[in-house]
Amino acid sequence: MARSEPKTLEHLLPRVLARLAGESGKGVALAPVWAAVVGPHLARHTTPQALHGTTLVVAVTGAEWARSLEAESASLCERLNARLGPGKVTALSFAFGAPRR
Repeated sequence: MARSEPKTLEHLLPRVLARLAGESGKGVALAPVWAAVVGPHLARHTTPQALHGTTLVVAVTGAEWARSLEAESASLCERLNARLGPGKVTALSFAFGAPRR
């Protein structure tokens, strides 16, 4: 049997976090991946809260953030799935409130 190349922690961790979030429904497990995808500025105003099936619920500090992110929803899902694995997040939903840290 051929051995595959070892995977880096950077490669494996997002997929482990996706599995944890999927099993628990707690999207906050995806916070490091979310921050890497949206960048530090948006991460200060948003945080993943729950994962319902393949819909990631994200807390936002205001309606303007929700509108801005809604416009980028497809691109964000694509970038999240590039890290988490295909089809892990197919939709984003936004809830108003202070992001938890």
